[in-house]
Amino acid sequence: MPALVIAAHGSHLNAESSTPTFDHADRIRATGAFDEVREGFWKEEPHFREVLRTVDSDEVYVVPLFISEGYFTEQVIPRELRLEGWDAAAWDSDGTSATHVTLTADDVDKTVHYCGPVGTHDAMSDVIVQRAESVTGDPDVGDGFGLAVVGHGTERNENSAKAVEYHADEIRERDRFDKVQALFMDEDPEVDDVTDYFGSEGGEARSASDQSSGRGPRDIVVVPLFIADGYHTQEDIPEDMGLTDDYRTGWDTPAEVDGHRIWYSGAVGTEALLADVVLERAADAGADVSAAVERVREETSGVSASGD
Repeated sequence: MPALVIAAHGSHLNAESSTPTFDHADRIRATGAFDEVREGFWKEEPHFREVLRTVDSDEVYVVPLFISEGYFTEQVIPRELRLEGWDAAAWDSDGTSATHVTLTADDVDKTVHYCGPVGTHDAMSDVIVQRAESVTGDPDVGDGFGLAVVGHGTERNENSAKAVEYHADEIRERDRFDKVQALFMDEDPEVDDVTDYFGSEGGEARSASDQSSGRGPRDIVVVPLFIADGYHTQEDIPEDMGLTDDYRTGWDTPAEVDGHRIWYSGAVGTEALLADVVLERAADAGADVSAAVERVREETSGVSASGD
């Protein structure tokens, strides 16, 4: 059988940055879908440049644990893996539609099925919804709730926002939540103004008549489209939304802000169901993992990788 490599950023500064990667790898490893499952990092060991050398199999599926297409998925990872003939145009993507391309890693003579990032796969919408279920403790959450999908956003890479908007649009079409809004840290619409986008009147809790009059849902689930919890998800966003004046003192879940209850979930990448997206990416590239997909979906219903 072939091998799987999960390619993630990692961090020299935040030891918890790689935890979701190891958790998802362990969950996939337990299914037996691949002979080998390896983790590779940009900022930790084993490095992208060396990870294929740790694999015995001659056929490898590489799945980037990144949110959007861009610098890392189109330049860094292919370069460090030494993928012969790589060209980002091979994905024929509009910024959210990369699937896979099969190339040869020259220096190790392996066939590599290089996949698009997990963050733009259709199945990521399910993970976002699952994250909302996990933080509220309600498998039917939706009616009477708003959902905010939050990304970093940056004018330097338009694809950074495309993934967030893509999933917000997809979930909106399900007509499950009263309102779904894409928000960003570094571009408009900004997460700082989250309650404005769901009707910010302040004061007492909203009644059913308040909501029907257009004032918006009282309850808002905020799900950051980030792979791991770190500076942005644990410091910037909670303070920006007004959950707390100082992230070091923590915040309530839910927290009262401008007459709304904010259910802040933390990074979507810590949701255990993300292992399914990794498998779905490999399946799209030809891996025989249908049994593993079914098993992961059964095992991760209502369970987050961070133990929430």
